[in-house]
Amino acid sequence: MKKMPIIAIAALALAAGAGFMLYPADDPLPALSRTASLPQAERVARGAYLAKAGDCMACHTPRGGAPYAGGRALQTPFGSVISPNITPDRETGIGQWNADDFWRALHNGKSRGGRMLYPAFPYTSYTHITRDDADALFAYFQSLPPVKQANQPHQLRFPYNQQLGLAFWRALYFRPAAFRTDSAQSADWNRGAYLVQGLGHCSACHSTRNALGASADGLSGGLIPVLGWYAPSLTSDREAGLGEWAQQDVEQLLKTGVSPRATVFGPMAEVVRESLQHLSDGDVKAMAVYLKTLPRKEAAERYERSQAPEARAQLEAGARLYTAHCVECHGVTGKGLPPHYPPLAGNRALLMDEAVNPIRIVLNGGFAPGTTGNPRPYGMPPFSHKLNDVEVAAVVSYLRSEWGNNAPPVNGNDVNRYRTVPLD
Repeated sequence: MKKMPIIAIAALALAAGAGFMLYPADDPLPALSRTASLPQAERVARGAYLAKAGDCMACHTPRGGAPYAGGRALQTPFGSVISPNITPDRETGIGQWNADDFWRALHNGKSRGGRMLYPAFPYTSYTHITRDDADALFAYFQSLPPVKQANQPHQLRFPYNQQLGLAFWRALYFRPAAFRTDSAQSADWNRGAYLVQGLGHCSACHSTRNALGASADGLSGGLIPVLGWYAPSLTSDREAGLGEWAQQDVEQLLKTGVSPRATVFGPMAEVVRESLQHLSDGDVKAMAVYLKTLPRKEAAERYERSQAPEARAQLEAGARLYTAHCVECHGVTGKGLPPHYPPLAGNRALLMDEAVNPIRIVLNGGFAPGTTGNPRPYGMPPFSHKLNDVEVAAVVSYLRSEWGNNAPPVNGNDVNRYRTVPLD
């Protein structure tokens, strides 16, 4: 064995040992929850609702697989984490777990027996879930038909596949916590904060992550590299900040996926379809109330557009492509016909520094979710088979420069980077 690998392994062992020493003890079990006194049917129904709110099926059910039987590969920059079977099968699922085991998994990020869980399971958010809700979720999962399906091993690279390294990560980035209500805020605000910060785990996508995969800055947006989408900032009015939106427009977007101001596409469309549309009107309102009060960041400096011949030629080419392929739906003035054809003038998805989302939509099409409130969504066809990388870059750059829009252009290399990225 070479000298450097030996040193690296020794350093990892020392760091992990420090992690074990620094990491505090797990939070003790809370008092018996009120959920335990509810009739079984009521507990299960409440848990089913919470499982929808947390979109648990998205990770624990692969396409075509048995519900909640696990096996979906969750891609990360460090390798694949394979979701486990959470049906009540006693051999391969959580049939031998009790409510305390389940709460510890959510709150402390540890499996039955004490094995540390990888934060692809978002216990960094779920730690805020109350014991009442944890017990209701457990009652629901225990009511499911058991599925005998063995869990698959994770496919993580060294040293990320080591429990010792995970201990050090937790020492740096995780502490068990509890949601605390803010007496200065309304009941709706507190309920919305609980859903967004905890069960909804919105920061899992809408936050920047550091080199070790830890969320760095709340809900200020982040690129999801393995999916090839950008989850916009919820605090910036240049991105998805909602402070200036009408309350009803925020609620409509969360509940149906469309509104007069925007339409959701990409991974967020799945979230709306599988989770948010199933929430009660009261919970959707609460989330909107909370999101509208998030601290707002200052607008970025105005982009100074180049007047060089090459830059002007790109925009002229983009204008011709827009006339040929886009004007019929989005109009000469870019106002569209909301909510069916989203407006392009002032569209924040076009104005973000990260242009990945409009590139993906032009390449692969844009498809709003089918929801009860929008059962027949309009979709935008893909153009990857019609336009090459330079042409896609030209039309996206044009959209980012017209009708008062003012964002930097993109080039063919930017487009090529995402042409072959899977949709999910």
